[in-house]
Amino acid sequence: MSPTPTAPPYGTALADGIGPLNTALGRLSAGSTPDAIDGDLAQAEDAAADAAAGLRLAVAPDAVADTHRQLRTALERLAVDLGAVRSGLDAHRLCAPSSALAETAAAQGLKDTAAALSALASAGYPATLTVPQAGPVQNRALENGAFVRKGRADGHGELTVDNGGGGDAVLTLVRGSDTAYSFYVVKGRTAKVTGIRDGAYDVYFTGGSDWDAGTKRFTRDCSFTKFDDGLDFATTSRTYSTWKLSLRPVVGGNASTTNVPADTFPAP
Repeated sequence: MSPTPTAPPYGTALADGIGPLNTALGRLSAGSTPDAIDGDLAQAEDAAADAAAGLRLAVAPDAVADTHRQLRTALERLAVDLGAVRSGLDAHRLCAPSSALAETAAAQGLKDTAAALSALASAGYPATLTVPQAGPVQNRALENGAFVRKGRADGHGELTVDNGGGGDAVLTLVRGSDTAYSFYVVKGRTAKVTGIRDGAYDVYFTGGSDWDAGTKRFTRDCSFTKFDDGLDFATTSRTYSTWKLSLRPVVGGNASTTNVPADTFPAP
């Protein structure tokens, strides 16, 4: 007859369960890439679920039995919360490591897990948990019409953009493979750029909220779009080109657009 395995002491079981989660959470960084933080979140999600499952087998002392159950519930919720952050990245509701990290740090499952572990530590059963440090959710924006990239303004062309979409936008004109002009259009506002040099331009725009000037990207609710037809600017002795674009469906409009992958979108 095989001997019945003896359950490890509760403190050991607790540390063994929380250790991998602590390691995974410690890898999360706002300085990583979206793909990298998605992979780190996946490891943390698995670690939270494994910790919850493993602690179901642990024998908690009577004095901390209720807190032990609270911890298991918190870990299960944390796994769900981390999965939701990953889904947000996939759906472009979250568009940057900073916004993913901010949502992770604010997750109720993480708060509940930290609270339960604090109570257990006070009862003599400590376990280390790294709570990711993140700034608050931000709503940064530029002034309407502000240039993100101001090309040479010695031409005569004019472009007016009416942003009737669901968020702020950055409109970008690309000539060849180079971004020539890029400017910010606040939701519900119209912006006009003058001095555009003659030439044929592809037209892109990105929409969203919370503009990160450092990465030149919206961190939340981002979209990446290209007008199917470009714009030609030409100047003669009597005329020059003026164009108007609307960043919303317009009855009778003929400017079709196509969504493009974020990794192929030209830098504004």
